Amino acid sequence: MVKSENGKKRRVNQWSWIFLVAAIVLVIAVVFVPRNSSVTSLVHRIKSCYCSQEGLKYHGLVEDCCCDYETVDRINLVVLHPLLEQIVKHPFFRYFKVKLWCDCPFWPDDGMCRLRDCSVCECPENEFPETFRKPYGNVLSSDNLVCQEGKPQATVDRTIDAKSFKGWIEVDNPWTNDDETDQAEMTYVNLQLNPERFTGYTGPSARRIWDAIYLENCQKYPSGECQEKRILYKLISGLHSSISIHIGAEYLLDEKINMWGQNQSLMYDRVLKHPDRVRNLYFAFLFVLRSVTKAADYLEEADYDTGNPLEDLNTQLMMKKLLYDHKLQAACPKPFDEAKLWKGQSEPELMKQIQSQFKNISAIMDCVGCEKCRLWGKLQILGLGTALKILFSVNGDELPAQRLQLQRNEVIALINLLHRLSESVKMVHEMGPSIDRTFGKIIGGPSDQITHQIS
Repeated sequence: MVKSENGKKRRVNQWSWIFLVAAIVLVIAVVFVPRNSSVTSLVHRIKSCYCSQEGLKYHGLVEDCCCDYETVDRINLVVLHPLLEQIVKHPFFRYFKVKLWCDCPFWPDDGMCRLRDCSVCECPENEFPETFRKPYGNVLSSDNLVCQEGKPQATVDRTIDAKSFKGWIEVDNPWTNDDETDQAEMTYVNLQLNPERFTGYTGPSARRIWDAIYLENCQKYPSGECQEKRILYKLISGLHSSISIHIGAEYLLDEKINMWGQNQSLMYDRVLKHPDRVRNLYFAFLFVLRSVTKAADYLEEADYDTGNPLEDLNTQLMMKKLLYDHKLQAACPKPFDEAKLWKGQSEPELMKQIQSQFKNISAIMDCVGCEKCRLWGKLQILGLGTALKILFSVNGDELPAQRLQLQRNEVIALINLLHRLSESVKMVHEMGPSIDRTFGKIIGGPSDQITHQIS
């Protein structure tokens, strides 16, 4: 009896030593085996599999799209965002032509620029280098130089290079309200000097804008409705999410000392705690990306001349990288499949209805009571209108590249919009999990259907 017990103990000790030696061998293998070996790859795959699932909130295919969240995040970080960051800084994409002063067609003027943070101060011509000019608008006298009361965050800087634009045919966009062929009261704006960020534009005036957009022009249809009816709401909600993310990412935290930083509470309350809004952000990003890849032949041959040969050549090369990147084409060759839409007998009428609603939304941009908000609202709505024009040109039929006509301002708006959405997706991916843990419980799942309206 004693001998059998001693034998069992010896066998247990033997197995213990075997497991211990095996563990030591495995550790040595991981440390000393080359990083690209199959053993190391297996260990990393196992580790990454467990790590990637921790706090993973959005997975699987993006609704109504052809790419999954993980692929979108990866390809955006590796390819799209780095390229777009460079492209939008080139002279061609830096300047945007816009009508900043238009009467609101829907309600009486209620003093749109009475807010100090939304007032405008145009500097006199003699403050600019001779190579810059201000093509439109009156020059302020020297007595009116200080009109911001030290609050420049909503001011639109009108500095522009005289050689920025030449060529291109002006073609009106049927999806937007502004007549792009009408040059009256147009002004050129340097987008790099006027970043999209917090301006202090809040309260009833701002809420009325979003009320007019959602309640009157952009209803949310249940998931059972046809995809065509859901598109407009999802695009506007995605754009709204992106705008909120950028406001929260660059927020005036302390007005007295002009300290800017992140307002993560705002980002959480307006976007991150509402999974539906995040999903719509990804949808809008893929929708616009698809329009850019569909127009690749046209955009490759476009004239990016600004009078600076080296910059213009770099712009064209960077655009080709964006349009034909092999990693993007392999990972997500068709971000959104527009060919599936507009197949029913009633679809032409439905498209006209959606086009009319979107045109109405673009007209609402003239009612925005903050000049810088109006600038970015008009640019991004024109960008969305350009994406719609590319994807749904004639009742959803595919058009050969040579028949597609885009004007310069549409291309500028389209690429800048793609950059804004790309940056928002990047921030949601990188900051979202930690903000969720800080400000509230993880909320997710397909059952969450919080409507994106006035917040």
